[in-house]
Amino acid sequence: MAHDPVTYWGYIKVEELLALQGGLAEDDRKLDNDEVLFITVHQIDELWFKLALRELVVIRDCLAQEPVPEQSLAKLARALRRATMVMHNAAQHFGLMETMTTRDYLAFRDKLSPASGFQSAQLREMEVLLGLADDARVRLGTEGSYLDALRGRGGSESPALRRVLDRIADRPSIVAALDAWLYRTPIFGSRPDDPGDRERVARFIEDFIAAHRREADTMMELALSAATSETEQLRLRERFAAEVDGARHFLLAQDQAQEERTRRSRIRAAVVFIESYRELPLLAWPREVVDNVVALEQAMLVFRQRHARMVERVIGRRTGTGGSAGVDYLDQTALRYRVFSDLWAVRTLLLRREALPAVDDTSFYEFVRGH
Repeated sequence: MAHDPVTYWGYIKVEELLALQGGLAEDDRKLDNDEVLFITVHQIDELWFKLALRELVVIRDCLAQEPVPEQSLAKLARALRRATMVMHNAAQHFGLMETMTTRDYLAFRDKLSPASGFQSAQLREMEVLLGLADDARVRLGTEGSYLDALRGRGGSESPALRRVLDRIADRPSIVAALDAWLYRTPIFGSRPDDPGDRERVARFIEDFIAAHRREADTMMELALSAATSETEQLRLRERFAAEVDGARHFLLAQDQAQEERTRRSRIRAAVVFIESYRELPLLAWPREVVDNVVALEQAMLVFRQRHARMVERVIGRRTGTGGSAGVDYLDQTALRYRVFSDLWAVRTLLLRREALPAVDDTSFYEFVRGH
């Protein structure tokens, strides 16, 4: 059956899209340019979040496979890079927002109350999907849960609340799937279910800590040679000793409950192993995935930090429209909302290639040619 030719404006719904910037007035011709700018930028942000969420689902679904097929790691890394780029682009919009002066914004700010950017359901969805723990959340105001801020009039269910509740039920989170994948990493050729795995992993950890100590001792001697007083020498010795103790504490997961230590220790050892021996063929793509996860979280943190500085520049440190602490709240989220803390922490431990313990049998990590 014949149909009208597809047009650019019909395919992407240009007319419908351009009719959405009117805010409470419905018609943007009744608004000043500053208010239309504010509305448009936030609408674009929500579109970016939609794209990021789609990529995060791909990332989670890839990692949730058991086992994760080697051929899917390139797709996984690509999705991570795209989600990272989306968040970088969203952060760039704050520069455009800063073309408004304080007086420009105050001219329409009262219209927003008590609405708040905190009510962006898609940003909350991203946090949930990544795996942000509820006890890590910064309280917005007096509400008992961050979900309360998403309720409608009189505490009723809203589309925003339903969207986030559906995401909470959509398990596992990315960090949980990533942990499960990392836990299965062969270390010195040994998998978790192999006989003697715990002993081999323990040997790798002890060998790595010993190598870390040797490197720290070398660096300490260099630092001591430049010290100008006994007090400074003592401070340096304490600092390097704490660094070595911290490496052992981290790799043995001594910060975890007793029943969690063995599993968390193996996960952390796997990250160190992947990062340290990334030249081995079967570790190249896993290392790319790990590095891109860090890049994604960094992009999220930069977005939050950039948001805080934009708000401070435009309205200072006044109370937010939704009753939050405003910039102070945003600064706290930028500081505390870390999901992949282990991936960041290993950077303190990593060694130069020449200092690493030798891998007994590298053939385990070579590609196998098909017959």
